[in-house]
Amino acid sequence: MRATKKRSIVKAISWRIIGTGLTAMLFWIFTGEAVNILVQFGIVDTVVKLITFYTHERMWNKSKWGLTDEKE
Repeated sequence: MRATKKRSIVKAISWRIIGTGLTAMLFWIFTGEAVNILVQFGIVDTVVKLITFYTHERMWNKSKWGLTDEKE
């Protein structure tokens, strides 16, 4: 069974929404910085990590390492 590219994209986007929200919240708690800085940081953080996660996910989908047909 293989994941489609569409599945990988949706998975990456949903994870980034969660990750960016947590990062922004922690950034604000620890720094007290203004919202505009959080937004700027969040945009850059989201774009970089979204591309990285998608690439990582597609690379793993090409690998057969750790896959088995046997039920555990």
